[in-house]
Amino acid sequence: MTLLSCKDITLGYGSTKVVEHLSFQVNEGDYLCIVGENGSGKSTLMKTCLGLIRPISGDIVFGDGLKQTELGYLPQQTAIQRDFPASCKEIVLSGCLNQCGLRPFYSKQQKQKADRAIQQMGISHLSKCCYSELSGGQQQRVLLARALCATGKLLLLDEPVAGLDPKVTSGMYTLIRQLHKSGITIMMITHDIAAAVQNATHILHIDRRQSFWGTNAQYQQHPPIPCPHHEEVQS
Repeated sequence: MTLLSCKDITLGYGSTKVVEHLSFQVNEGDYLCIVGENGSGKSTLMKTCLGLIRPISGDIVFGDGLKQTELGYLPQQTAIQRDFPASCKEIVLSGCLNQCGLRPFYSKQQKQKADRAIQQMGISHLSKCCYSELSGGQQQRVLLARALCATGKLLLLDEPVAGLDPKVTSGMYTLIRQLHKSGITIMMITHDIAAAVQNATHILHIDRRQSFWGTNAQYQQHPPIPCPHHEEVQS
C-alpha cells in the first residue's frame, strides 16, 4: 500500500527552484533513505511533504487513509531548540497536538501513548527531567518519541544522528531499525551513504535533480553519476 507518492514535483522558495522533477513513492513497510550533497534539496523535499512549503509544480498524494497532519517528524535541531525549558514528558506529549482538535488538554489515551513511546525509546527514567539538561543522544530519543506520538504509520527523520558520537549514532540506528521492524515506515535524510546502504530498503539520491530512486540492491549495482556542482541554496 502506497503511503506517499510524489509525482514530478519541483520544489523551491518563491521563484527559486531547489530541486526539479522528482517522482517516487513510499510504500508501507519501506525504509527510504534520501541522500545527496548539501544544497541538493533533501530538507526542502521533507518540508514540502510535511506541508511546510508548497511545491512549485507537481503533486504529493497520500494513501491508505494517511493525512499530512499524521506524519511523525524529527527535524534537525537548532541551538535554541536544544535549550527548550520543558520536561521530556511535555515534549513527547506535544507530538499529540494535532490530535487534540479543540480540546485544551491531552486525553488519557494520548498520555498513555506518550508513556509507551517514552518506554520504547528507553528514556522512562528521564521523563521528568528538563530537556535542556540532557545529552544530545538523549534529546534525539525524546524527539523520536515525540514523532512516534504523532503517527502510527510514517516517520520523517531529518539527519537524526547529526552531531552524535559513534556509539550514540549506532544506538540511534538500532532504535530506528527496531521501529521499522515493528511496522513503522521510515523516510530518512542522511549524509551517511554507508549507513543508508546498510539499513535502507530503498534509496532516493538527489542533486538538484533525481539521480536515482529504487531498491537498495539496484543502487549498489548502478550508483548514480555525480552531476556538476551547483551553488548551494538549501539542503
